[in-house]
Amino acid sequence: MAGSKLAIEGKISIISFILGLGVVIIPLIRTYAGHLDWVFDYLTEVRGKIAIALYIAVINGFLLIIYKGPLYKVAVRACFLGFTFGCGLIISFSQTTWTHFGWYMCSLSLFHYSEYLVTAIINPRSLSLDSFLLNHSVEYTVAAISSWVEFTIEKLTFPELKQLSWLSLVGLVMVLCGDFLRKSAMLTAGSNFNHIVQNEKAHSHVLVTDGVYAFFRHPSYVGWFYWSIGTQVMLCNPVCIAGYTLASWRFFRERIEEEELSLIHFFGEDYLEYKKKVGTGLPFISGIRINSS
Repeated sequence: MAGSKLAIEGKISIISFILGLGVVIIPLIRTYAGHLDWVFDYLTEVRGKIAIALYIAVINGFLLIIYKGPLYKVAVRACFLGFTFGCGLIISFSQTTWTHFGWYMCSLSLFHYSEYLVTAIINPRSLSLDSFLLNHSVEYTVAAISSWVEFTIEKLTFPELKQLSWLSLVGLVMVLCGDFLRKSAMLTAGSNFNHIVQNEKAHSHVLVTDGVYAFFRHPSYVGWFYWSIGTQVMLCNPVCIAGYTLASWRFFRERIEEEELSLIHFFGEDYLEYKKKVGTGLPFISGIRINSS
């Protein structure tokens, strides 16, 4: 069952993501030899918007015909993320002041898609639409929208603030390293990884202490923490940098304490010994106090 689920849903997500990514063909065809210096201007014109709208309609219609029910829901989400990634690439390689927002679009869409794909690989039994993390929480959605609003307002009022390329590069490195660490943690944990904190120990559940877990007790959270902040550093969003740092820190502090209660219950002294040797990896977060457990 697990293998067939991966073969169907995982493969469909890959195909759909690539179909969405195919939007990059539009400006390449339009500019013949692939000169991207004026692609952004073209896509903001009426003809460019019509071309993109037609592409979306055709691809969505194709997916709707090919896949039904739950499979279509997987396909349309993966396609949307591929489309967003493609648009991000177009903006990133165009000569426009929105370049760094293009980086952000690529980072955001790839993060969410890879969450689903890696889950399909390591733990297909837990795979669901929630594995995309698109509906993570109301707070997460509000935070994302707030970053878009801040970027737009500051770009219109203080455009020079959004052209700090060195700062955006720092953010890009944070994003790449953070996402790499998180996915490494997921792959290392394998079937032990789950997006939802588990309150009951499965028969296959083992304590993972090797790989990146030898350096951080919660590497997936460390990766997500710095990825999240990195997206705002990339956008040069001073308000959201502070807001994301505080909100992410509080979220992971509570999440780690909740998770460690279960881990101590599952593995007892083995986890307590591991906890003594390896830190959480997050600043000023030590996890649940052993005396209170």
